[in-house]
Amino acid sequence: MNIAVADFSERYRVETSCCRDNTYFQSLAYWYGACTVSRIVTMSRHTSFLTALLLASVFTRAETTGGQSEDVKALLQRIDQLEQRVAELEAGKNTSTAHLQDLKAQDTQIPTGQTVEEHLSTQMHDEHSQNVRDVEGHFPSMQLRGFGDVDFSATDERGTTSGFTLGQFVLHVASPLSKKVAYFGELSFTAQPTSYTADVERSIIRYSYNDHFKLSFGRYHTPINYWNTAFHHGTWFQTATGRPLLFFFEDGGGPLPVHNVGMSLTGTVPSGKLDLHYIAEIGNGRPARTPQNTTVQNSQDENNGKSFNLGFYARPDWASGLQFGASVYYDHLIPNALTRVHEYIPAVHIVYITPKFEFMNEGVWIRHQVDNGGRVYNSPGFYTQISRQWAKYRPYFRYQYVNISATEPVLADIGRQDGPSVGLRYEWSDFAAFKIQYDRNYRRGFQDYDSVSGQMAFTF
Repeated sequence: MNIAVADFSERYRVETSCCRDNTYFQSLAYWYGACTVSRIVTMSRHTSFLTALLLASVFTRAETTGGQSEDVKALLQRIDQLEQRVAELEAGKNTSTAHLQDLKAQDTQIPTGQTVEEHLSTQMHDEHSQNVRDVEGHFPSMQLRGFGDVDFSATDERGTTSGFTLGQFVLHVASPLSKKVAYFGELSFTAQPTSYTADVERSIIRYSYNDHFKLSFGRYHTPINYWNTAFHHGTWFQTATGRPLLFFFEDGGGPLPVHNVGMSLTGTVPSGKLDLHYIAEIGNGRPARTPQNTTVQNSQDENNGKSFNLGFYARPDWASGLQFGASVYYDHLIPNALTRVHEYIPAVHIVYITPKFEFMNEGVWIRHQVDNGGRVYNSPGFYTQISRQWAKYRPYFRYQYVNISATEPVLADIGRQDGPSVGLRYEWSDFAAFKIQYDRNYRRGFQDYDSVSGQMAFTF
């Protein structure tokens, strides 16, 4: 009898020791916290130990008394209960394993800015979110996430030198103010030769009545097409080292009003499996852009006219990862105190993104019409980008094109630019990526040039 108990105890000791060393429990500790895993292991250990003691008691009493069947039945019933409890714990471990596998599959996809923003802010007005339940009654409850990058570039363009550059240091700040009101902010610090310049890139307060009605006020990224609301400041979001020419920021020579200050209404439209969303915005718009004036109108509008942006996009349930949509932006500008210029920017996009595959296509048509029957300027632009991930490696290709007339009253300094880009992104860790990229640049009226760039992008 004593030998049998000793053998059982030794086997119990070895099994629980292996359990503690198992990488499965180490993974559980990483995702759910050491305390939870410790409780699972400890409960399994205690139930097994109690089982051994009860078995020893049963056999001992049976040998010494030669009977007492009622006690034996009671103890056996208790053993059955303990075994059932152990089975429940084992079932819980299997569920956790499946959950971990799902999380690892999701981690293979590069999160977009929209994903991160939804994690930080949209979740705060989702009444079914666990995070909301955790912070209910604790308003405000600030969350913070940061992004940064270090770059190197070399080119054969005349007058340009190679070297290292500190990229933007970006902070995303979010806080629920109530169950239906949330704040989201994006701060950037851009490296200069001897210092940094700080900018409030986005500052948004949102009231979410439900999924169909979400009203926002503040400074936001204008939802012209897909890129501008999917990839924000912080290069870790995007596959490539930089943004397409179309979506360069205003102070970087971009042709579009990437930022705006005003009011935005968004939501879903009851559409079944089509999953249709709408966008309606009114804001200050951009100033009459010149090389000397590429600012965002944060505090006032240069004229009484306001910009309007209407759009829709769909994410059909029957094609996971697919999104397509269109938008139309309107404003009027007064460049250099000349006659008013009407600005129309229709745009379309279709993208297909899965954890392993990325295929993005966007096109815009910038139409500037001088008032009182004046000349009309049409400026097309597009890009297409494709990438595929194998393990930690993601090679990608992009082709981009922008063509703006040299006599254009607002965007003449941009001209015509186009060319291919080829690169590779390597996931150094879950929160850091290294990228290397080659670009061939064709420009009307200027020297064509080649460039090679490297980037270490990270989030924390």
